[in-house]
Amino acid sequence: MATRRTPGPTRTAEPPQPPAEKAPARRPAPAATPAPGTAGASPRITVSEEARRAMIAQAAYLRAERRGFAPGNEEEDWLAAEAEVDALLRAGHGRPPQ
Repeated sequence: MATRRTPGPTRTAEPPQPPAEKAPARRPAPAATPAPGTAGASPRITVSEEARRAMIAQAAYLRAERRGFAPGNEEEDWLAAEAEVDALLRAGHGRPPQ
């Protein structure tokens, strides 16, 4: 058997609350910073040794992946990746790669 609800006290709508203020979004730290005193020249990019090593590791992994991860060429992959990353970083500094 269905029960019947009796109307209770009517509820008045509360005025809408303004949204809570959010803390300002944090900006990620820049990966590269321009060097001082380079006005008129292309900006110099500074990369930490840790970031450089991560770039080399990723490039070496991609080289190994392209050759099917065949063993025995790990050092060649690393050295070639290191040369590639260093050339890209030099090019980013406004100097031609060697």
